[in-house]
Amino acid sequence: MFKFFDAYSIRARLFPAIIAAAPALAALALMISWKTFGLSNMIASLGLLVMLFAIADFSRARGRKIESKIYEEQGGIPSIVMFRRNDQTIDSHSKERYREFLAGMLKVAMPSPEEEHENQSAADVFYGQCGVWLRQNTRNSKVFPILFGENVTYGFRRNLLGVKHFALLLNVLVVAICILMLWHMSWDIEAPLGSKTTLVLIVAVAHAAYMIFAVNRNAVFDASRAYGRELILSCESFLAQSKTPARKTPARKSVSKIESSSPPPGQT
Repeated sequence: MFKFFDAYSIRARLFPAIIAAAPALAALALMISWKTFGLSNMIASLGLLVMLFAIADFSRARGRKIESKIYEEQGGIPSIVMFRRNDQTIDSHSKERYREFLAGMLKVAMPSPEEEHENQSAADVFYGQCGVWLRQNTRNSKVFPILFGENVTYGFRRNLLGVKHFALLLNVLVVAICILMLWHMSWDIEAPLGSKTTLVLIVAVAHAAYMIFAVNRNAVFDASRAYGRELILSCESFLAQSKTPARKTPARKSVSKIESSSPPPGQT
C-alpha cells in the first residue's frame, strides 16, 4: 500500500487514474457540499480513494497488455531494437563499447557482427539480457534522474492509454447524467446547481478531446523509444566509473551502492 505513494506510482499510476476519472471527480467536488465534513463526506472521500486505486491498478494491467501489442507492431522492444547493429539511433562505436561492458557484467559472449547477421533472434536474446541488467542496476532515481524521468513519462502514457476506453465510457455516463439534470431544471444554467452542472459538462468535453486526440499508441511508442535510448546510454555512467582509481571516490561509492542493492521488480 505504501509503495502506491512513491514517486513513480504517483506520477505514472495515480495521475492516469485521476485523469481518467476527471469528469466524475469534478462532479463529486461540485455536487457534494463540503462546507461541513460529515459522514457523507467521509464516505465519499473513502470511496474516491478506493476508486482511484482500482482505476490505477486497472490502467496498469491494461497498459501492460497493450504494450506487448505495440512492440509487436513496431518491430520489438525499443531497447533491443536500438542495440542492434543495423539500427542507427545510437552510433555504432558507442554501442560496441556498451556491448563489451555488458558482456563482461553478464559473463557471456556478445554476438559478433557475422553471428548477428546470420541469427538476429539469438543476438536479441543477448540484448534482452543487457536491458534486464541495466534496468536492475539503474533503479536509483537520484543517480539516474533523466532515465527515471523518461521511465515515468513512458509509464504515464502507457497506463493512460490502457484506461482510455474506460475513461471515455465514464465521460459519456457523466455527460448523460448532467444533461438529464439540466433537462429536469428546464435548462436553467444560472441556478446554482445548473451552473455547477454546466461546469462539469465543460470539463467532460475538454476531457474527451484530450483522451481522443492526445492519448494514442504513437505517443506511447515515442516515450518507449526515449526511455530505451536513455537506458542504453546509461552504460556511459558505469564505464566512467570503471575508469576511476581503485580507491573509493564518492562516484565509485554510488555505483557500488547501485550494484549491491537488491532492487524491487520492474516498475515500467
